[in-house]
Amino acid sequence: MPAAPKLEFFYDCSSPWSYFAFTRIIPMAEQYGLSIVWRPILVGGVFNAVNQELYAAREAMFSQQNNPRVAYYLKDLNDWARLCNVTAIMPAGHPISAVKAMRGAIFADDQGVLVPYSRNTFATYWGGGSADISSDAVLRDICRQTGLPEDAFFSAIAEQSYKDRLRANTDALIARGGYGSPTVFINDDDMYFGNDRLPLVFAAIERLQGRA
Repeated sequence: MPAAPKLEFFYDCSSPWSYFAFTRIIPMAEQYGLSIVWRPILVGGVFNAVNQELYAAREAMFSQQNNPRVAYYLKDLNDWARLCNVTAIMPAGHPISAVKAMRGAIFADDQGVLVPYSRNTFATYWGGGSADISSDAVLRDICRQTGLPEDAFFSAIAEQSYKDRLRANTDALIARGGYGSPTVFINDDDMYFGNDRLPLVFAAIERLQGRA
């Protein structure tokens, strides 16, 4: 019997497409009997290193009045949110710094609660309420929702080791050819970028498992 494929998920909670992929990949992985290696990253660090042109393209698209591309982008966002049964409302000031929240994801992983923490962080950012996940008050709310000890959370994310681990994940994605969030890898070097690539991910897994 072939070994179970390794499945890695690189993500930043400030990406709505990562929210959709996060929501979908969990039941899909369970269906195939796979665990997921969660790799929190800082997507701004990725863009700064290998995808700086995205900033100008995004500014140009959203700065135009009555731009049909923006209208379609928002429709697409709403269609995916409906499919995933989540809320995805573009918050004021997007993108909001996710540095502390993503360091917090690594702390949550150490406590065995990365999935509920990430789900709560995504829902906070995209749910239409208090979206400022750079705020300590908002992060405290997420900790309470997740059952994380607040003081230990803030002590951890201020430590150099947690900063280094988040940077290491981000640098690893860049080194392996990634340029955004979400990015999925199968067996270390088979890369898939974007929420809409999940069917390709699981088609590849079926081939590896001898199901195809």
